[in-house]
Amino acid sequence: MSRLFFLLSGEHPTLPVSELVSILEAEKKAFKLAEKLDQVVRIEADVDCVASIKRRAAMVRRCCLELFACKAEYMEILDKASETPFEDYLLENESMVVRIRRVKNSAPTLDRLKLERDLGAAVVNRKRDVKVDLRNPDKTFFGVITGNRFVFGVSLAEILGGEFASRNPMKKPFFHPTGLPAKLARCMVNLARPKENDLLVDPFCGTGSILIEAGLIGCQVLGLDVSEKMIKGTRENLRFYGLDPEGLIVSDSRRLPISKADCIVTDPPYGRSSSTLGFTTKQIVEVFLQEALEILPSRGKICIASPVEVEISKLGCKSGFRLLESHLLYVHKSLTREISVLEAA
Repeated sequence: MSRLFFLLSGEHPTLPVSELVSILEAEKKAFKLAEKLDQVVRIEADVDCVASIKRRAAMVRRCCLELFACKAEYMEILDKASETPFEDYLLENESMVVRIRRVKNSAPTLDRLKLERDLGAAVVNRKRDVKVDLRNPDKTFFGVITGNRFVFGVSLAEILGGEFASRNPMKKPFFHPTGLPAKLARCMVNLARPKENDLLVDPFCGTGSILIEAGLIGCQVLGLDVSEKMIKGTRENLRFYGLDPEGLIVSDSRRLPISKADCIVTDPPYGRSSSTLGFTTKQIVEVFLQEALEILPSRGKICIASPVEVEISKLGCKSGFRLLESHLLYVHKSLTREISVLEAA
């Protein structure tokens, strides 16, 4: 096993870490958490797990092979660098660059640009024929200043957020204001821990955001919605991204017309723009959870979002699920979502 570290997005305090762990568990990657820092997680795992993280993650920004970690103090960083065999990580004729990222206002007295230059010099001292290329390097040495810690290594993968922005609700052919942002939909899919080819069901599929993100990582997907208009819109959106669902069904989620699912990921209707057939979200979710328990296998998971007032975690436990985790996500002054992961007994 190797020591790896991951730079996480800073948009939520707990979701990025949970998503990373969920992907590793879903992909059956052996790992050990070494340290959680602000927007950085250090783990011990095989390097091949990076491919899975890059393919699936929404809230991971960079994956790196760790070379050293220390206090965020200039002389200690340079001492560690002087002991590091950088030549072992550079192939013949490879160019390189050193990049440093500061999380929030960590260690403000550390000059980030000076640190980049001096660490670059440390690399050159170990391999004098290496070329520095600031624009298009073959290899990037990457460091993060976070809190009172500094972590440094070789970048193995960078995950750009642009692809998720291109799939946000207003970019899809069929738009509805209740659509989930692509990044949140992908994160929720990962929290349910599906494997490739697992059947993921969304009983309130709306515009298909969750189904799209699940389909793009290789899940089989099946969507249900009480609105025929939404089902037609979901079909249009799935086709736009080249995805072919197992089925799209006009159905009341309180009486699911299916017998099994490997996992469920969903965002039940709430708010003035949603159709709830005259019932409250809490009433709908209570009945739905009983239905969900019947179609999930033992230890099958459901990731569900709902307004915090619904108390989805309590409803889940009352229905016979085990609560694995819960996250609060502020959206605006009248909506805070609770995102819960529940496991069937």
